Amino acid sequence: MSLFNSILEKLGIRSAGAAKAPDVSQQPAPVAAGGISEIDVVSKLEGLAASHAEKLNWKVSIVDLLKLLGLDSSVTARKELATELGCPAQTMTDSAQMNTWLHKTVLQKLAQNGGNIPQELLS
Repeated sequence: MSLFNSILEKLGIRSAGAAKAPDVSQQPAPVAAGGISEIDVVSKLEGLAASHAEKLNWKVSIVDLLKLLGLDSSVTARKELATELGCPAQTMTDSAQMNTWLHKTVLQKLAQNGGNIPQELLS
């Protein structure tokens, strides 16, 4: 499984090819354009952050976002994720630039896959 698919799974977002039985114990999620159910990603992440031992700034840090989801946040894992998501080669040579690109791109991809992400986190 790809690292991005692991992120989707941890947040309860179905990828286009994954067919899961709906969880009837929760309120139905709003349906976005194209019939994809929207997941309130911010609420899920804030809930995880509230119960996490470390204070993690997931809104700006890809490392903190991955840690919050219980995923590998090592530079190797981040480079793998950046490659998976199509990070430009010149951006990957600078760790800070790669991390910034990666954080923004992950949030954009979450939104494209049914995650309800506020506009201020996408720009």
